[in-house]
Amino acid sequence: MASLTVPATVPSPAEDCEQLRKAFEGWGTNEALIISILAHRNASQRRLIRDTYARIYGQMLLKSLNDEISGDFERAVILWTLDPAERDAMLANEALRNWKPANRTLIEIACARTSTQLFAVRQAYHALFKRSLEEDVAAHTTATFRKLLVPLVSSYRYEGPEVNMKLAKSEAKILHDKISHKAYDHEDLIRILTTRSKPQLIATLNQFNNEFGSAFNKNLKSDPKDEFLASLRAAVRCFCCPERYFAKVARVAIEGLGTDENALTRVITTRAEVDLQLIKEAYMKRTSVPLDRAVAGDTSGDYERMLIALLGA
Repeated sequence: MASLTVPATVPSPAEDCEQLRKAFEGWGTNEALIISILAHRNASQRRLIRDTYARIYGQMLLKSLNDEISGDFERAVILWTLDPAERDAMLANEALRNWKPANRTLIEIACARTSTQLFAVRQAYHALFKRSLEEDVAAHTTATFRKLLVPLVSSYRYEGPEVNMKLAKSEAKILHDKISHKAYDHEDLIRILTTRSKPQLIATLNQFNNEFGSAFNKNLKSDPKDEFLASLRAAVRCFCCPERYFAKVARVAIEGLGTDENALTRVITTRAEVDLQLIKEAYMKRTSVPLDRAVAGDTSGDYERMLIALLGA
């Protein structure tokens, strides 16, 4: 369930562009007007606004936004205004240029998108950076992570509901065997996690739990400081319970020592049109605090108002 709110009657793209142009003119930028328009338009409407703005004014809307606003507010507005595939491509490139084992952005993009969406991200990455996402992942990540991340971002999983229970039982045994021998980066374990459809993978993990008496992810906690094990757990959570995964990312971003604005912005801008309402419910269940209240308490100014608008307020 998306949290994005769009008016029942939406002005034409030309009218929205005219108002945005007014927001940029004069002595000061009208940030509230920018939020009132862009934070309440869906992806296709935002694309029409960008195309219309370029046609009428001969300038890219993203360039105008970049000239007029700054800081965390600018980052949130720019990421939100991008097409979803463009946004993911930009986030992936940013994660790779500053790659650290603890960064889960690539895991999120590879595991919390549909096959069609991930394919669109790879196409957008080609267009924006003149390289493939796969080759950049291979170039910027280290050996063990490369074994996991390259097939994850390269995959095109089957999206149908069919499940092969015989296969689920046999692959649950394979997973258990590899984990028992601490072969966490074994090619069979990687193959199962990176190629199976979501229903098939969930069936395999349920079979693992039923047959061996503990959840798959609980067996990946032998070393809490091992970032590769943490990445495996993140991949599984993105597949099986993305709303709980992203609720935790938001919680850690807010509750940590200082706000992690990049993580908070990433969660809200990438999920507002997908399942942010479910993430809000998961956050509330875990913390007993509404996510919009937590965001309001940890951010300020136009940045706060942008995030609150995307949260559905």
